[in-house]
Amino acid sequence: MTAPTSSDAPSADAASYDLTPVLSPYLDRHMMFPLLEYIDSLISNGSISYSSLDVAQARLELLKPTHMVDYAMDIYREVHGEDAAIPKEMEEQKAGVFAELERLKEGAAKFDELCRNEEERAKLVNSNQWNVQSISSMTALGVSAEAIDTYYKFAKFNFDCGDYQQSRDQLENYLSLYALPPKERKEEEGGDGDEYGGGSSKNQEEEKTGNQNMYYLTSVDASLLQVLWGKLSCEILVEDWEEASIALIAVKTAIEQLAQTQKLTPLEALQHRTWLLHWSLFVFWNDASGKGLESMVELYMSEKYLQAVTTNAPHLLRYLTAAVLLCKRRAAKKAGSNSSAEGRRLLRDLVRVMNQCEYSDPIVEFVDKLSVKFDFEAAQSQLAMCETVLSSDFFLCRQTALFMEEARVFVFENYCRIHHKIDLSTLGEKLAMDRDRAERWIVDLIRNALLDAKIDSEAGCVVMGAGNTSVYEQVMERTKELTARSGGLVVNLRGYQNDVRREKARKARKAKEDMEAEY
Repeated sequence: MTAPTSSDAPSADAASYDLTPVLSPYLDRHMMFPLLEYIDSLISNGSISYSSLDVAQARLELLKPTHMVDYAMDIYREVHGEDAAIPKEMEEQKAGVFAELERLKEGAAKFDELCRNEEERAKLVNSNQWNVQSISSMTALGVSAEAIDTYYKFAKFNFDCGDYQQSRDQLENYLSLYALPPKERKEEEGGDGDEYGGGSSKNQEEEKTGNQNMYYLTSVDASLLQVLWGKLSCEILVEDWEEASIALIAVKTAIEQLAQTQKLTPLEALQHRTWLLHWSLFVFWNDASGKGLESMVELYMSEKYLQAVTTNAPHLLRYLTAAVLLCKRRAAKKAGSNSSAEGRRLLRDLVRVMNQCEYSDPIVEFVDKLSVKFDFEAAQSQLAMCETVLSSDFFLCRQTALFMEEARVFVFENYCRIHHKIDLSTLGEKLAMDRDRAERWIVDLIRNALLDAKIDSEAGCVVMGAGNTSVYEQVMERTKELTARSGGLVVNLRGYQNDVRREKARKARKAKEDMEAEY
């Protein structure tokens, strides 16, 4: 994966805001290499006070358990000097890697050949025989169950060697053995069956398929979940973000299915969800369609994943806060309302999450100062620091300019909402602009954004609209959390009733003991 190019950051040192050490326990070690490359770029332009030698040493430690020996040798020379002799164990590891690669390649050759034979594979798929049991029982194919298992090990080995593309293709082939996708039928095909004698009838009333959100897998267990994790990792590392989003949904579906059937304990499910939240950062922040951040907010705000954020990963609040600020206006436009109620709802939900997380940085503090405390001076101070945080963060650095623009709009909205009417010169000072430039900026903002405001040129001020909410929106807002509130009341009522019963029982026992004591 190519690390983003860093821009010149403000004078504040970015090291104090760096989340790389916090994120690393939840990422695959291969995913750490792009993050370290970006840190190297920050070091080269003096934006962060890390030592390039320390980063190289960290990269070398990450490489040790992998099979990317050539890469490890290059890093070893970077750490110890170009003339340093390569350790004997590295040379032995390299020889072992090539030997194991040949062994796995030979063991998986028969099944690999079958996967590449499109005609033969299509026949097996159409006859519902593209699965481990059927293939291994056909002596004519010469593919045993052990060969298929070796093929999977070969895919994992290729991944550890850094051949993510090859590993992805192999894992896709392996998953297909447990899948039941819808068949493509052709009008001109005859009904004379197939050469393996397992032809499927075209007169079936209903065609059975696997789960569409999980590569059409018919079922999932802990082993297949690991395969899905591997598929997602490969898609991320080859930077195929469209396929990565599909893989992300597949992993999420598998986790929830295993949790629902109690094949994962609640603690295991929580851990898997925590990993998924971290891995999803690559997918959501690289989504070119523009819908990635909305999907991210939806995932992070869902009950089970919000629990993972507040319990295991409060540092993810940085990314949730940035995503909400970047997509709240777009979400309001999508809702088709002129009152921006949807944007306010997102901010209200964000503040609720902020209250549950023990984490803070300039991005989070900016929203807190502006939306909760309405301290504009403190918010401006935090916003100046936000640029350092954004430019030093691997995931957020590409959004620095857009974030600062949205933050400026956010300041404008809140300032004008509180004051209702404000002088253009004063507002220009708050936005670091002169009066004319501030007026042009606000005109463009009112024209293109969902802001109910107008400019009084004669008085030289901005007048905010009343922001009346429609009856429909009021009903939706008031009833949205009705089920959760009702459930909470029921739980509280039951708790109260249990307390009353326990108190009555305690009093009865006390009275009985007193009577027995008298006699």
